Amino acid sequence: MKESLVRVENLSHRYSVQWAVKDINFEIPENGIYGLLGSNGAGKSTTMNIMSGVLKQTHGHVVINGFDTSKNPIEAKKQIGFLPQEPPLYTDMTVEEYLTNCAYLRMIDEKIVKSAVDEVLEKCAILNFKKRLIRNLSGGYRQRVGIAQAIIHKPAFIILDEPTNGLDPNQILEIRKLINDIASERAVLLSTHILTEVNAICDHIIMIEHGKLVFSGKIEEFDNYITPSSIFVRMLDMPSVEDLMKKIKGIDNIEELGGPDYRFNFKDINGAAELIVQESVKNNWRMEEIRIEKSSLNDIFSALSKD
Repeated sequence: MKESLVRVENLSHRYSVQWAVKDINFEIPENGIYGLLGSNGAGKSTTMNIMSGVLKQTHGHVVINGFDTSKNPIEAKKQIGFLPQEPPLYTDMTVEEYLTNCAYLRMIDEKIVKSAVDEVLEKCAILNFKKRLIRNLSGGYRQRVGIAQAIIHKPAFIILDEPTNGLDPNQILEIRKLINDIASERAVLLSTHILTEVNAICDHIIMIEHGKLVFSGKIEEFDNYITPSSIFVRMLDMPSVEDLMKKIKGIDNIEELGGPDYRFNFKDINGAAELIVQESVKNNWRMEEIRIEKSSLNDIFSALSKD
């Protein structure tokens, strides 16, 4: 059986008397984008710092591509690329100088340093800026340089902390595409407060609250964490709300959204859509659209935060 790329076992860390994280367990089995969610103070930063080797945990283990970060830290760190929320850039260097320095810090063989630098310049679409001082780059291109330093040694696992923070919409789209390209070759752990980012690019969700793991699974499972309770309906000849409440059993209430659009709320939604369709056909309500409405990511995040 193939071992997971990343394995976190009983991870706990205490600052003085306060536990920041307690008994966290999850796995990242393969390449892809894994969203790390949690409220401020939930324990995300502590978890990322431990996984990247910046912080030594109080208890537990982190295994990256077969290497335990406590027992074999140097080999484990060779498997990791890390972009903190504030990219660790030397702004008085040119892009090429900075990445060359990063390559040596990552113990890349001197014979292939130049080719490694050229490869990430190309990969991150910053080749035309290699002679430019980092201080003269826009926020989006600085992020690209930060991502370049995180992948220059071809690690198996990348940690990105708020990689689109402070970028304009076009820059966000460009960074998303870059992250997707990177994730085709390795696993990416993406920490962000922006739930639309999670929905746009993540395959899996890992959520920590109050120092404990509250969710780990595919984005589809996260989307369906709260059972839907409402159905959107568009009908051109719908009867009065009072008549409809009599005809459709189980309706809790009906919201009039304007024009032919309505929202039916149910305590138990099982079989409700089929019943609405049957009654529409029977009574010639001229239904144009019907769909079960999923809970928003904000609602799901809020529910998990309170669990």
